[in-house]
Amino acid sequence: MKKISLNNSYKAVVIGGSAGSFQGVVKILAQLPKGFPLPIIMCLHRLKHVRNGFVEALSIKSVVQVTEPHDKENIKKGSVYLAPANYHMSVELGHTFALSTEEMVNNSRPAIDITLGSCAFVYKEKLVGILLSGANKDGALGMKHIHDRNGLTIVQEPSECMIDTMPKAALAATEIDYVMKVDQIVEFLKELDKQYR
Repeated sequence: MKKISLNNSYKAVVIGGSAGSFQGVVKILAQLPKGFPLPIIMCLHRLKHVRNGFVEALSIKSVVQVTEPHDKENIKKGSVYLAPANYHMSVELGHTFALSTEEMVNNSRPAIDITLGSCAFVYKEKLVGILLSGANKDGALGMKHIHDRNGLTIVQEPSECMIDTMPKAALAATEIDYVMKVDQIVEFLKELDKQYR
C-alpha cells in the first residue's frame, strides 16, 4: 500500500458506485470543502428510464452543483459531473466528455468500467479513483486501469458497504492503495484540498 502523496499533482477524482452507494456519495458531496479544486466525475448505476430527481437529490446536499454533462462538454475544475441515465460516459484527450448509447457493459449503461478506464487513460498518475458499494463487478477493471497507470485507488471498506460485491471485485482484480470508510474518504478529500490552497 503506497503512502498518500498529496503533492498538488492530482487533476481529477472519479467515483464509481452502484447499489448502496447513494448515501456514501451524498455524504462525500455534502462535506466536500467549498471551492474544492478538482473536477469530480461520477458514474453511478441508476434506473435508465428515470431521468429526473437523481441529480436534484444529490445537488440538494452537495456544496457544489451536480450536473449531467453534454457530449463534447469541457471538464472544468471544481465541478461535479454525473453520468446521465442510459448513456456511457467517457473522458477524452483534451478533457472533454463523450457520451454514447453503445451496448451495455457489465449489464450496465452507464458502465463504471468505461468511465474509470477512460479517466485512467487521460489523467494517468494524476487521477484519484474511488469505488463504493455495489452489487456487481463493474468498476473492478476500471480500477485496475487506474492502478496500472499509477493513479491512486481507493475502495470503500467492504464491511461498511450495503452490498460489498463491487469493492471486493476490485480488491481481487488489482492492488488497491487504500480501503477506507466513507468518513475516511471525506477526510482524504479535505486533506487533498488543503494542498491547493
